[in-house]
Amino acid sequence: MFDHPVTFVTWHDAASYASWAGKELPSSQQWEKAARGVRGNVYPWGNQPTPAKCNARESGVGTTTPVSRFHSGVSPYGVYDMCGNTWEWCSTRTVANRYELKAGAFTSPFSRSTPSSFNDASSTMLDDDTGFRCCIAGAALQALLKPRSA
Repeated sequence: MFDHPVTFVTWHDAASYASWAGKELPSSQQWEKAARGVRGNVYPWGNQPTPAKCNARESGVGTTTPVSRFHSGVSPYGVYDMCGNTWEWCSTRTVANRYELKAGAFTSPFSRSTPSSFNDASSTMLDDDTGFRCCIAGAALQALLKPRSA
């Protein structure tokens, strides 16, 4: 199960881990761009609703799946599970002590798994269908991509 998403984490847990790792939680806008690409597709794979390309309730799996299971559902940027598997914490605060969640989950109907769907929760909420992913801040990414002199 080392290739499944981490679950049962609060927003505080996710943000603390990201900081420890020298990364951050993506904003909801960053997350959605990674899912939909520059064309703004409805789904990571395009505009056709295809529940078989993700781990939503209709898949019947009933639990998380390995993060690279749905190859045909990968985003234009090569990111897996941008629909289904687990809800993912974002850095975007909606109101006091609530943060946006993206992706839908194995417990969610496919219709709630579109990258543009809105969901938020209390920062202290944790559940078997809620996890996170990290990103690298733009400046840090540019520093990593910058050619090194010999």
